[in-house]
Amino acid sequence: MKKKYRSYMPLRFVLNMLLILIETALVMTIVVLISIRNQYSFIAELVTQLVVAVVIIASNDNPDYKVPWVFFVLVLPVIGFMFYFMFYSRRLSPMQRRRLRQFWSDEGNLKDSPDCMRLQAESEEAYSQALLLKKLSKAHIYTDTVVTYFPLGDKLFPALLEDLKRAQSFIFLEFFIIQQGEMWNAILDVLKQKASQGVDVRVAYDDIGCMRTLPGDYFKRLNKMGVKCVTFARLRAQANNKFNNRNHRKIAVIDGRVGYTGGINLADEYINRRRRFGHWKDVGVRLEGNAVNELTRLFLADYLSNAPAKQASKENAERFFLTEERPTREGYVVPFGDGPKPIYDRQVVKLAIMNLLGQAKNHVYMMTPYLIIDNELTQAIENAALRGVDVKLITPHIPDKKLVFTMTRSYYKRLMNAGVSIYEYTPGFVHAKMYLADGETAMIGTANLDYRSLVHHFENVVWMFRVPAIADMESDFADTLDKCTEVDEEMAAQHLPGRFVRAIVKIFAPLL
Repeated sequence: MKKKYRSYMPLRFVLNMLLILIETALVMTIVVLISIRNQYSFIAELVTQLVVAVVIIASNDNPDYKVPWVFFVLVLPVIGFMFYFMFYSRRLSPMQRRRLRQFWSDEGNLKDSPDCMRLQAESEEAYSQALLLKKLSKAHIYTDTVVTYFPLGDKLFPALLEDLKRAQSFIFLEFFIIQQGEMWNAILDVLKQKASQGVDVRVAYDDIGCMRTLPGDYFKRLNKMGVKCVTFARLRAQANNKFNNRNHRKIAVIDGRVGYTGGINLADEYINRRRRFGHWKDVGVRLEGNAVNELTRLFLADYLSNAPAKQASKENAERFFLTEERPTREGYVVPFGDGPKPIYDRQVVKLAIMNLLGQAKNHVYMMTPYLIIDNELTQAIENAALRGVDVKLITPHIPDKKLVFTMTRSYYKRLMNAGVSIYEYTPGFVHAKMYLADGETAMIGTANLDYRSLVHHFENVVWMFRVPAIADMESDFADTLDKCTEVDEEMAAQHLPGRFVRAIVKIFAPLL
């Protein structure tokens, strides 16, 4: 019997989005009416437009982000700069900034592994990459963590379920998407059982990410079951840009000793129990050891910044961190986070990928579901290929979003002209976010090669160097390549109508 999957838009979301549209339209209408009735308003509008345009151009933002905003401001009188005032700044709310700064200011027992300085002696290039991540994301370098690689969500799910069943102290789950079905229902059964046994069970999910997969009050239902739950950046009827900073992280932590991350959400399509876009190719990693502390810290930061004030103020986060020394040494691991300003002053994942590309000597292999990148990252990929590095990129053949797929293909020709080999995964959709270099360095996590991931979302990634599991990742990439079709000149060709549409969409891609 075929399972039915619920896809709906809860009334709460419909009403809030409707109120946001009404509020935006009302503000714009009032300003326009004032400008029409006031004979001196034209000069004021012109001055405001020019001032706003100068402010945007002089800012430290990425030029790719400035172009569409300058276009809006100069081409759309009044409405353009009103949109700027309401939506340009992509910063967190004062409450979130206050809580996150307080949490991140206290590192507690977290520290680098005692022998992590060996990395500098082994590889100056790898050490510089790890040092960059330490400085930008406040992460640490670990040498005492065992990494297990999963080439499919189908493989990761049973292992995660068994680890959840062994939990004795606490379980933390944070995912962009949760959908009721075989995967989530099996996990929920374990969570309810563990909560009844006194295990501290907490769940965080993105409010908009689950807008079409969960009821609007689902977090309340989980709390009644004994599962502590919060929604990240709950959608409210406020015309501002707060809804843009979504939480795209995927984190599971069991007792602080075992952690999971990767591209896999808690929904049946990610384990191929449901076919929407052909075979779903996704990857993940299991960490066991002190490096799990970084996943714990990312979860707690997100959970406490969205929890009720009383709960957040009373929380003692130190008790969740693993502090025992582990002699096991299996390479170097740095789990790190990324997100919007001011918590992350720079684009951490983007810089990490550019460093990986810039230091590679032999090859760089990447898998990504989307390819919508700025000129800096595009040039970094091109430069690696132009200096003789074997750069291979795998993208989906069956898209989940047609417009995004069109944008992805618009980058093919330019990259191929620089010597990049591009492949599409013929059986279906690639959701993996994997970056490999020279058989020694790897990054797996939640970050895609698109503006939304690299600029607006909260993301998490695991950087690895000389970890035995990297051999499994390289082998899986080769196996996946055998299932792909290499993009040729005909596939990459851009006909005139298509080029025009892609050009228009590319201008506004940073705002999507």
